[in-house]
Amino acid sequence: MAALIPNRQLFIDGEWREPIKKNRIPIINPATEEIIGNIPAATAEDADVAVGAARKALFRNGGKDWASATGAHRAKYLRAIAAKITERKSEFAKLEAIDSGKPLEEAAWDIDDVAGCFEYHAELAEALDSKQKTPISLPMETFKCHVLREPLGVIGLITPWNYPLLMATWKVAPALAAGCTAVLKPSELASITCLELGEVCKEVGLPPGVLNILTGLGPEAGAPLASHPHVDKIAFTGSNATGVKIMTAAAQLVKPVTLELGGKSPIVVFEDVDLDKAAEWSLFGCFWTNGQICSATSRLIVHESIAAEFLDKLVKWCKNIKISDPLEEGCRLGPVVSSGQYEKIMKFISTAKDEGATILCGGERPQHLKKGYFVEPAIITDVKTSMQIWREEVFGPVLCVKTFKTEDEAIELANDTHYGLAAAVLSQDLERCERMTKAFQAGIVWVNCSQPCFSQAPWGGKKRSGFGRELGEMGLNNYLNVKQVTQYVSDDPWGWYKSPSKL
Repeated sequence: MAALIPNRQLFIDGEWREPIKKNRIPIINPATEEIIGNIPAATAEDADVAVGAARKALFRNGGKDWASATGAHRAKYLRAIAAKITERKSEFAKLEAIDSGKPLEEAAWDIDDVAGCFEYHAELAEALDSKQKTPISLPMETFKCHVLREPLGVIGLITPWNYPLLMATWKVAPALAAGCTAVLKPSELASITCLELGEVCKEVGLPPGVLNILTGLGPEAGAPLASHPHVDKIAFTGSNATGVKIMTAAAQLVKPVTLELGGKSPIVVFEDVDLDKAAEWSLFGCFWTNGQICSATSRLIVHESIAAEFLDKLVKWCKNIKISDPLEEGCRLGPVVSSGQYEKIMKFISTAKDEGATILCGGERPQHLKKGYFVEPAIITDVKTSMQIWREEVFGPVLCVKTFKTEDEAIELANDTHYGLAAAVLSQDLERCERMTKAFQAGIVWVNCSQPCFSQAPWGGKKRSGFGRELGEMGLNNYLNVKQVTQYVSDDPWGWYKSPSKL
């Protein structure tokens, strides 16, 4: 499997460049715990070179090469990138699976989404052309006004390991569609496919410096990028603690940020559901991507009248999930990404038990897998709202459960969290679903499902889940500056001051 891993350098100014300090970081396959390759480890010096390349690309030829080119011109590159990724789908999916631990079929789905996201943003780039010089109606006929949409500038993109290439694409595609140039810093825990995006950019002839890719550790590569004076905006997806650091660094320069900082999302199940359908959505909402999803609906709030029967269903469904090496056919749960993540999840489970919760099923290493960072999906009951397992993001396959009597009680339980990324409701009563949708304090609501996501729909949260939106037209707007242009069109003088010639 090691032969699959391309040996790459940093991607800066359209070329592969060795890190200035020549350091590298080992790649560990989470399914086998074996070192299967390595990635370059960038430092502040490399970040400075990459930002310089992005800035040069932004202003090259007066901006005509990229920033002030037509959206249609940029769209051609985005579509070419999409086509190359589709062409290499099988290879990319395997790299993603062995790097992050996600099941191969799921990784392949992600790569389809990557190509689709570039295609969609190509359409948005083209649509920008018709929106330029949009007229603004004014109350005075002596003035005309229009709006220009211009790229914000050089963007720092810092992305997580749970959807390595897809989360990067959520930021790269709109930034490039808007005419920005960018420096991408993916997580050191899963960077392989992000580096391969650099090779794709070379193959399609993306102008040098438009996209630069730095792999490395957060404090050594991400922090210098976030605080760099020539980076005009930071877009970050990751932990709340890191988000606070990035926002603090950006504040020193009054630099805009978009933050998506995870969550502790609820899924409310009412008594009128089809139990099997509801069981599958409840498990999918928490265990998809090996439970490592920022939007995981990991707090199950189920009506007390069906709780016993529903939990029995959940356990049966749970025990039917195939846990295996991600490349094995039919795998539905692979390993978590690293030994550190494995230990963190196990600590959450043991703490829940110590606090008096019941581990209804799972929560241990599968007996048939002696190597790898595998965790049997856990369902935890007898949970109190004060417990760590109910309040904090686990980022692993752990579902905790509480019951409710009334709709108002369900709403109170759902919203009792510092986070506000997503929420789900399962019920055949659509009026009730609408009431719940309005009551949820979240940026995303799923009705009779959990976790579907589309490039066309805005994504983001509220409260400590961050702010700003990705995807959809709102996501593109994050990378645009709106410039008001107002023109005086009358032949008459303004007449506010007396003319000296008439004195």
